[in-house]
Amino acid sequence: MPEPKKPAGFTKKPQSQTLTLGDKAEFVAEVEKPNVKVKWQKGGKDLIAGPKYTIKAEGKKHTLIVNDLAKQDDGAYMAVLGTAKEKFELHVKEPEKVEAPAAPAVEEKAPADEQAELPVDDTLPSDEQKNLTGFFVEKPESVTVRMGETITLVAKVDSSKMVKKPAVKWFKGKWMDLGSKAGKVYQFKETYDGKTKVYTYEMKINADKTVAGGYRCEVTSKDQFDSVAFDITVESSVEDSGHLLTAFKRTNAADEDAGELDFSGLLKKREVKAEAPPQEDVDVWEILKSAKPCDYEKIAFEYGITDLRGMLKRLKKKKRVEKKSESFGKRLESAYQVDKGNKIRMFVELATPNLEVKWLKNGKAIRPSGRYIFEVIGLKRVLTIKNCSLADDAEYECICGDDKCNADLFVREPPVTITVPLDDQHVFVDDRVEFDCEVSEEGAVAVWSKDGVELTREDSLKYRFKKSGKKQILIINDATKADSGRYKIMTNGGESEADLIVEDKVLQVLQSFADLTLKASEQAVFRCEVSDDKVSGKWLKNGVEVIPSNRIHITHNGRFHKLVIDNVTADDEADYTFIPDGYALSLSAKLNFLEIKIVYVPRQEPPKIHLDCTGSVVSQNTVVVIAGNKLRLDVDASGEPPPTVTWLKADQEFTETEGRLRVETKNNVSSLIIEDAIREDEAKYNIVVRNPAGEDKAVINLKVVDVPDPPENVKIIGIGEDWCTAGWDIPPYDGGQPVTGYQLERKKKTSMRWMKLNFEPLPALTFTASRMIEGCAYEMRVYAVNGIGMSQPSASSRTFMPLAVPGEPMHLGVEDVTDSSTTLKWRMPERIGAGGLDGYLIEYAKEGSDEWIAANTELVERLGFTVKNLPTGEKINFRVRAVNIAGKSAPAMLSQPVTIREIVQHPKIWLPRQLRHTLVRKVGQQINLVIPFQGKPRPLITWLKDGQLLDSKQVSTRNSDVDTILFIRSAQRENSGKYELSVQIENLTDKATVKIQVVDKPGPPASLKIVDVWGFNASVEWELPKDNGNAEIIGYTIQKADKKTMEWFTVYEHNRKPHCTISDLIMGNEYYFRVFSENICGLSDSPRTSKNTAFIQKDSKSYAAAPFKEHDFSHAPKFTQPLLDRSIVAGYTAKLSCSVRGSPKPKIVWMKNKMAIIDDPKFLMRHNEGVLTLQIRKPSTFDGGKYSCKAVNDLGEDEVECRLEVRVAQ
Repeated sequence: MPEPKKPAGFTKKPQSQTLTLGDKAEFVAEVEKPNVKVKWQKGGKDLIAGPKYTIKAEGKKHTLIVNDLAKQDDGAYMAVLGTAKEKFELHVKEPEKVEAPAAPAVEEKAPADEQAELPVDDTLPSDEQKNLTGFFVEKPESVTVRMGETITLVAKVDSSKMVKKPAVKWFKGKWMDLGSKAGKVYQFKETYDGKTKVYTYEMKINADKTVAGGYRCEVTSKDQFDSVAFDITVESSVEDSGHLLTAFKRTNAADEDAGELDFSGLLKKREVKAEAPPQEDVDVWEILKSAKPCDYEKIAFEYGITDLRGMLKRLKKKKRVEKKSESFGKRLESAYQVDKGNKIRMFVELATPNLEVKWLKNGKAIRPSGRYIFEVIGLKRVLTIKNCSLADDAEYECICGDDKCNADLFVREPPVTITVPLDDQHVFVDDRVEFDCEVSEEGAVAVWSKDGVELTREDSLKYRFKKSGKKQILIINDATKADSGRYKIMTNGGESEADLIVEDKVLQVLQSFADLTLKASEQAVFRCEVSDDKVSGKWLKNGVEVIPSNRIHITHNGRFHKLVIDNVTADDEADYTFIPDGYALSLSAKLNFLEIKIVYVPRQEPPKIHLDCTGSVVSQNTVVVIAGNKLRLDVDASGEPPPTVTWLKADQEFTETEGRLRVETKNNVSSLIIEDAIREDEAKYNIVVRNPAGEDKAVINLKVVDVPDPPENVKIIGIGEDWCTAGWDIPPYDGGQPVTGYQLERKKKTSMRWMKLNFEPLPALTFTASRMIEGCAYEMRVYAVNGIGMSQPSASSRTFMPLAVPGEPMHLGVEDVTDSSTTLKWRMPERIGAGGLDGYLIEYAKEGSDEWIAANTELVERLGFTVKNLPTGEKINFRVRAVNIAGKSAPAMLSQPVTIREIVQHPKIWLPRQLRHTLVRKVGQQINLVIPFQGKPRPLITWLKDGQLLDSKQVSTRNSDVDTILFIRSAQRENSGKYELSVQIENLTDKATVKIQVVDKPGPPASLKIVDVWGFNASVEWELPKDNGNAEIIGYTIQKADKKTMEWFTVYEHNRKPHCTISDLIMGNEYYFRVFSENICGLSDSPRTSKNTAFIQKDSKSYAAAPFKEHDFSHAPKFTQPLLDRSIVAGYTAKLSCSVRGSPKPKIVWMKNKMAIIDDPKFLMRHNEGVLTLQIRKPSTFDGGKYSCKAVNDLGEDEVECRLEVRVAQ
């Protein structure tokens, strides 16, 4: 049998403990997997790490420590992991009391090392070194500091066993992260000791009154966590001279300011009695709580307290019971937290509705505005702050009369994400490097690191950190090879990485110059091209630097360097060399001066060809030129008379005298000039010279060499977690020179910057690149290199992403086995990676065989699979692989083979809870019963109703391997009964019974009659209905109708008894009655109506109406709504309104400055239902003043007035 599926939970449960007051309780729980969150609760509320509770998480181990146990810590606790909960208890008991022996009669001074007896709830001063646990080598301690002093708190963390660098955060209170408060008050510093692998974190605080409170230091590293809590107490800087405490001696004699205060020397001297009566136990804590501060010293003298300062410090931490306020029904919370840009609502609840409240922010009154909104909702007074910013992080106070309450508001900045990531950089030594990225918020705090080590401001001479809007920039001046590495920028919401490669400067010669042979007065041009346009150089002539002159010109334009010599003379014949500055490289060529000799030649001398060229002569008839260079072939033909020269290219005569390819004739010398040689110039050139004495011929083979074509078909043939293997085909044309190797580059998909991957040409046609980021998209391209240079880049490869194969599936097990199939189950791998998970591949093999057969043709996404068509009785091994785009994982295999054989399982019916009682349905409803069962092989299912087989026309059934269904489409009353289900396997049987009751509406009651009529009452009764609808009658509904109108009115509903008395009938009317029956389906369709009537007799009485007196509504005028002072803008029509009440209708008089307004077109007066309006058309500054309205009638008069201010628009 396969083991049942076990839900994720605890592998080790916390144990209940019983400890004494002041002790420390430690509870440990272990879970199945790391990186899960365990909540600790008490009384249903989550516990928060602080001075009282210390919460740690180290891998699978989770720890709760309760410090300084008190009575209120006694109770039940709970550890929660998802839906799994483990309960444990903590019992806190009083310490056992030991009676002290009677003190000697002689007064002696107590020894300095003697311990004084402490109160029940006190602890000894802990001067000894504490046992440190977790990450901390040194923890920050609680301190007391005076106002204006500076303190430094130090935390040391051991990183020797950590996978990655620890992250440390400092908190004040529960939420406030002090990292965002760095400045004048809080200053932070971090150092690292490489030998001991200890990080030292310092927090420097300039003490003021806002510094006091509880603090917390948290350390996290991957799946581990540790924290420590401490307090800072700030005292006022008061002179100690003349204070009472200066007269008290201290426990430590080494220093007059060291040790705790000792009051024992000032205690009264008492004589020791022989038999002292037993004294009652005194709770000093309760006395101190109720005492006034001025009485603390007196209590210390009386009860012999030697550590008053320590007790008073702990007394402050005790939870004070707030007095019930006369103004506030509910006060503000102690603290609120809101994300930057969001809205926060703070409210108080008043004791009475007519009280006024005032809101303050850091002691200053808040005025209503678009951001600060005041609301009144019943007794609630609400302050709403919209679009919160860091300026709203303050203390808020609500004042109501003499009472007030306050709260701290903490504004938390949202996490800063990286919107544009870093790009890889490839530079040379002494270059300037600039890494830049964009974040989601301007001026955000970011941390730069290199190879996991944080870069700080102390390295400012080497590194510069710059912020420009949302851009974060890291600048490295004068880069060296030591600066190579992986740089990372981290914010509180994301991170980005990029590689920096620094390479020694290598100057490449893109185009060299060749030897020249020139005649007198011609121009010599030496021109070369290098790879760096910033490199300068110098020209040498036979080792001596060339000085520019009117005839010699030296130019430098970008990558091109040129030496031009005009009017060449015999003195210019020499070796010319160009040397770039800063590089051990030189380019040389020779200038040959061609002298013209005059030789006497007979008149009939046959022509003779004398060849000379400026290219590279490979053989006697082959000339090699580099593509892009200039070639000049000079043909000097001798003969008498002077011969004519003819050029042929591939047997075609060539006579062009202009253009890139041309023929020049000068001084009996014919030259073929090719500017910027290209591949098409490569051919066989024939030279023919003729004169009357004969002819001569020569053949020159011109070969043009070039950089090769780019490689083709660049593809990715292998991918790993942080590597890939690229392959390519050789270029179709090698440029006339053999390919010596290949150069590769890569770039991120989102970047435009390519990075070189190899510094020496690679002879192979594959290359494996490493140090890549998993999940990041890349592209690659290849260059071909020969003796001439580097080709153009190839087409980029398809976009690819380094991905790792997933881990092997976990907890592979067998869920079910039949004669021909096996059902497997497993859990997801622990490591999936950025490639995700496409599915699972299930394979099986017979025992002893290495041939694995795939059980599924398509990948399975769920965590289970049934392998079918297996041979019965064979032993089969199974394994499962996880598959993603990167490939298949290592297989997860069963520890032993599985025998393919059906397992006999006893039949068992699992009757649902709702079917264990009678199932009630109404007529016409569907009945669909699904009853699961178990049993192997497949059992025989039988249904019976009242001992008989079911009628297939009325009831349908369907059976499967695991359940059976009984279905009735429209239930009728005859379907009611007892249904029996039988599940049988061979001679094993299990049975279950289901009762079904189909109900309908009942019939009407029988024989309704009126029994008696008296006064305004009538009594009726009836008999039970003949048809109750197959359900219990739960009541009756009685209605009455006047014989005149026959309109029916309900008198009683849900009447349980078959009779009732109807009261409050009208005298002189005659009534009919009818009754409906009621069961769980409702009222009967038809009622039972009484045959006779009930007549209510009418008594003869006369009624004398009282004389009618008309009410007098007359009263003097009175204004119900006064005029209000107004301030308006000149030029805009304004209205003054009020309302008056009076009868008879009063006469209305409007006045300005006590002068009546009569027939003035500027003013429009209206009177509508008591509402009076004075409209002033386009008022000017002269219309300002005091306006009044008078209402007069015969009974009196009333008057209201207001002031109108007219201001000029600005």
